[in-house]
Amino acid sequence: MMPKIIWALSIAAAVMAGSDVPARAQANVAAPAPSPAKLERLSQFFENEVTTGKLPGAVVLIQQHGVPVYLKSFGVRDVATKLPMTPDTIFAIHSMTKPITSVAAMMLIDEGKLALADPVSRYIPAFADTKVGVESKPKDGNPILELVPPIRPVTIEDLLRHTSGITYEYIGSELIMKTYTDANIFEGHFNNTEFAERIARLPLARQPGTLWRYGHSTDVLGRVIEIVSGKSLYQFLKERILDPLGMTSTKFVLQGPAEAARMAEPLPGDTVLRMSGEERRRHAEWESAGGGLLSTITDYARFAQMLLNGGKLDGKQYLSPAAFKQMTSDQIGPGSGVGRDYYYFPGDGFGYGYGLAVRVEPGNAKPPPAGSIGELKWDSGSGTYFGVDPKLDMVYILMEQTQLERSRITPAFKALVYDAFENK
Repeated sequence: MMPKIIWALSIAAAVMAGSDVPARAQANVAAPAPSPAKLERLSQFFENEVTTGKLPGAVVLIQQHGVPVYLKSFGVRDVATKLPMTPDTIFAIHSMTKPITSVAAMMLIDEGKLALADPVSRYIPAFADTKVGVESKPKDGNPILELVPPIRPVTIEDLLRHTSGITYEYIGSELIMKTYTDANIFEGHFNNTEFAERIARLPLARQPGTLWRYGHSTDVLGRVIEIVSGKSLYQFLKERILDPLGMTSTKFVLQGPAEAARMAEPLPGDTVLRMSGEERRRHAEWESAGGGLLSTITDYARFAQMLLNGGKLDGKQYLSPAAFKQMTSDQIGPGSGVGRDYYYFPGDGFGYGYGLAVRVEPGNAKPPPAGSIGELKWDSGSGTYFGVDPKLDMVYILMEQTQLERSRITPAFKALVYDAFENK
């Protein structure tokens, strides 16, 4: 099946960009436009991924000045059904849920209903008893996990910037990972209330505020949002972010056979991602704030454009300028006391704000990786990726479903996007 290219039309610009676009376009008129010849290299790359059997399919969007300058679908949603990829294909976006949840929390902070310095135990009392797991090696040589009091309580800011000490069951020291695994936190049926309680009973991997550590922090934040708002996480997201932005296909659970037919699936051999999809369907009652949303490229483009516009779209202000600046500034840089280790996923040259990586320097690699100072980004374990570049007034999004190939494909995708904007 030959992929079909869909170039931007004026109606697409109106639908996806919103009324804030003209001012931004005028302000960034000097930003270079992408080269059609170099965009063709992007097409060739994904065509090859599909024809060589590494990907079932993908959808790629580049949007500049609020207008789609490249929107192309490759391959199929599912090799079993052979239905073609289209811009309305639904993807499990996993950790690209986190920026949406983080915006929701920042809205509550904006309104004075939640504060960065609030201890999480104010909303989830079980966190008052949380301990920190410290590995030690007694004289007999067998390492043990000692439980010690935290130097301070875990705060809302810690949840937003991943400095809570909460981890994932596959990240960290052996004894911490074993403790998470043995706890069977995904056993049976549970909702955000029960899941937060389960996390609170586990030891923190590090003292709060001392290390950037990816984990279930955003899932706990989702429960805090429910408590503060008095609504389920989905109800709050739907009323305050998804519906106002027109993200009508973004949800935790698909509804009906028509939506199910639009769902993208990984290749049969992509075992980890296949199992993740099965787990998600088994726990339809769990609205994972850190990784549970399903979405389309056109939906997520609305969210990304809102971020590019400084927290507003179509004349609606989602975040105040002050809250937006806080969210998109490096909160773990020099003077913050936050360390980094092998598991620092924002990557070379990037700091981290509240739910988003922000580029603060070129980085140590020679030559530096593609991108601009000030760009925002995040990706996911399912291979989805998005970036927001104020310098180029540009949004770029990749939707695919692959755990096996994502570490190779996503950096290649980003390099090809930025190469298309280079004037040479």
